Amino acid sequence: MAMISPRSSNYERLEGGHGPTRTGAPKRFGWKKFALVAAALIILVYLFGPRASKSLPWKSKTLPESPGSGYPYSDDIEQDPAPLPGGHTKTKVGEHKGVDKPKVTKPETHPAVIHPESYETDPDPSKTTHCTTPHDPHDPLVQYALMIDAGSTGSRIHIYKFNNCGPSAEYEYEVFKMTNPGLSSFAGRPEEAAESLDVLLDEAIRIVPRSLRKCTPVAVKATAGLRLLPGSQSADILHAVEDRIHEKYPFKLQEKDGVVIMDGKDEGVYAWITANYLLGTIKGDTPKDTPTYAVLDLGGASTQIVFEPAFSTKHKGLEEGEHKYDLKFGGNTHTLYQHSYLGYGLMRARAHVHTLVDFMASIRPPSSKEKAQNMVGNPCLARGTRRVIEVTDEPTRKKRKVTMDGDDIGSFEACDRIVQLVLAKDSYDLRAETLLVQRCLPTFPPRLFPSWQSPPPLLLYDRLHPLLPPKTPITVSTIAETAKEICQGRETWSKKHWGNDKELMAELEDRPEWCLDLTFMHALLRLGYEFQDDREVRIEKKVRETELGWCLGATIAMVGGELTCRDSAEG
Repeated sequence: MAMISPRSSNYERLEGGHGPTRTGAPKRFGWKKFALVAAALIILVYLFGPRASKSLPWKSKTLPESPGSGYPYSDDIEQDPAPLPGGHTKTKVGEHKGVDKPKVTKPETHPAVIHPESYETDPDPSKTTHCTTPHDPHDPLVQYALMIDAGSTGSRIHIYKFNNCGPSAEYEYEVFKMTNPGLSSFAGRPEEAAESLDVLLDEAIRIVPRSLRKCTPVAVKATAGLRLLPGSQSADILHAVEDRIHEKYPFKLQEKDGVVIMDGKDEGVYAWITANYLLGTIKGDTPKDTPTYAVLDLGGASTQIVFEPAFSTKHKGLEEGEHKYDLKFGGNTHTLYQHSYLGYGLMRARAHVHTLVDFMASIRPPSSKEKAQNMVGNPCLARGTRRVIEVTDEPTRKKRKVTMDGDDIGSFEACDRIVQLVLAKDSYDLRAETLLVQRCLPTFPPRLFPSWQSPPPLLLYDRLHPLLPPKTPITVSTIAETAKEICQGRETWSKKHWGNDKELMAELEDRPEWCLDLTFMHALLRLGYEFQDDREVRIEKKVRETELGWCLGATIAMVGGELTCRDSAEG
């Protein structure tokens, strides 16, 4: 067999995968021409012919990824069929008419809408970022409402902004301002009392857009302080306030109970609405079986408790009486237990303790220091602090000033014994309004307590808030431990806890009764409500940058009714 020459045509064909030629040399040139022409056509078709664009595997690694998928973004996008006259579209063979085919589009990123939570961050207080048109065309898009809390220690205005994007008004934020003293300090001077609210209403003029003022309702609700004024003094103050708002300011005074002394039970219930509304337990879209928070509020002259009992099947529910409050809110009905204890607020507790300390000093021989400095030792003042106290003689009802000194006797344990004596005395003299509710009030049976184990009860005890570590579990014993540290005096404050907080240190030094206040709060929970020391509680001052208390709840009730605006003729 002859060898195949490397230069022969057979060699070329074998290298190209073909068999040896069966014909002579003249044929190989025809085959080469054909191959060259075919290759040229293939290249032309590849370069210039129509084809789908495919993403190359090695290039896909450098292309951006499509958000929401684990695959590289592809430019191979299928377009929708071209529209036909009359709104119809062409349908490809194999597709079903009327069935939308998924459309692959390049995702667009839109910045999330940030809703303002304060007046300072609101780009336009006359509009809202939640929607552009109201749910009901008869309602304004934005609604403001004013609530003045005329408390025993001062007056405070809450300027609330709502929107009407949904079927009911939705709260956005508040502006808060306060002034001292309270209306009850102007006993016998009703015009001066009314003028004291000008600084608050002037703030409302600054905040509420001019176009919305005539449709902005305002209410003034006085609490326990005015209830304690004798005769017609409280009524005179309320009439003067009503006249001044009507004559000087453009806002619409609430038609019913625009300026009133609020009933104690309403105060507690409104505080319950505020807290549970902000915490999301009573809104219209809240699941039906969501447990609500019990609310314990401590004011200057009174204290309130409101909660929703959860009964077992063998119990019928709350007995009828003033303690029972049926509330319809957010499309649901809540049966609440509520009670307000007039005379057991923080200011009244202070007065009771100081009076008892003064009485005890009058029936025992004074120490040499007390005699030399003409003062009375008071264990409910922090060590090393002194305070001039005004006390009232029980028999004559005359007031006099006494210098009281915590010196080296201030302590939680000694103060707690005095507070217990005060509560025991009151429970004997005022059985109908005692704090020992489980023992003396048949409307508050012990079987209700297990119904508010979860979530932990919410304490609206403002003075505790700056002293406690944030976002840590708080129990009743935490309050006692904090009171012990406070009663030890400045050295303990600065070295152990709050030395770096200049504002709080100044507050502690200026108010020696912090020791008394915290001791009373602990006794209120342990003796009044019989909480155990390991009972977890929740202490809040604000939720969603909004002050807790009765004001928002009362305002929600006010804006929930039919909106009326002030006529132009009224000014």
